[in-house]
Amino acid sequence: AAAGAHVTAVDKSEARLKRLRENLARTKLEAEVICADALQFKAEPFDAILLDAPCSSTGTLRRHPDVAWLRRPTDVRALAELQSQLVAAAAKLLKPGAPLIYAVCSLEPEEGPGVVAEALKNGWRREPLSDAIPAEFITPEGDMRTHPGFWPEIGGLDGFYAARLLRS
Repeated sequence: AAAGAHVTAVDKSEARLKRLRENLARTKLEAEVICADALQFKAEPFDAILLDAPCSSTGTLRRHPDVAWLRRPTDVRALAELQSQLVAAAAKLLKPGAPLIYAVCSLEPEEGPGVVAEALKNGWRREPLSDAIPAEFITPEGDMRTHPGFWPEIGGLDGFYAARLLRS
């Protein structure tokens, strides 16, 4: 939005969209905000999609220690499956050659790397992320991975994973 792009935000949670609208107003940015299930969402193809997928949030443990007691292994498996479904749904919404940035705030291997491994088996290919990302966050595969132990001098970082995918 700040660079002149038309941004469309889709979420099935009206509460999250309310918070998004507040953030957009505060930052004086604009986006088309749609309350819908991304698995069923239909639209003209997009130039790019950022999929900030629902996840276990285990990467936020340093700020939200209750996550450790709220999540079960079955939750992680179900969320990884949902993430794979969302990646597949995103494929139908992208213009040919357009990138999907898939991101989660999870430390769980089933989420993040596991979902990308599944996507690679299903016609996606990985493209390295931008050189603007600090090298210490880039995995050997070219994805981004942060951990709570990174940058302890500022109190650490949340755990986060992102990958850039293109349809083969």
